[in-house]
Amino acid sequence: MSQTTLGELEEIVVMIVAILNGDAYSVGVIDEIKKRLDREVSLGAIQTVLKRLEKKGLLRSAFGHATNERGGKRKRLYEITAEGQEIIDLTRAQRNSLWQAMPRLSFNFW
Repeated sequence: MSQTTLGELEEIVVMIVAILNGDAYSVGVIDEIKKRLDREVSLGAIQTVLKRLEKKGLLRSAFGHATNERGGKRKRLYEITAEGQEIIDLTRAQRNSLWQAMPRLSFNFW
């Protein structure tokens, strides 16, 4: 695996795509971020990040089936690649290592 680093939103999007497990599309990713993190993200920002992550090889996409609810328009569905799984596993291990290295903080107030 190449040494790929992720920005905060990229990291979140890769994890959300993994959570949605084959049913990830731009609006669904936005909804999941709002639900899980109470954070607003624009459609343009998500589409840009999804394309960037696909270019990096961390996600792949394909068009789903046309649906009546979308006027016959197909959704572009994203899924995590093996390299994407590797990078979020590595990121998690790094974060856990940093958390474990921090001493427990105690606040003594006079």
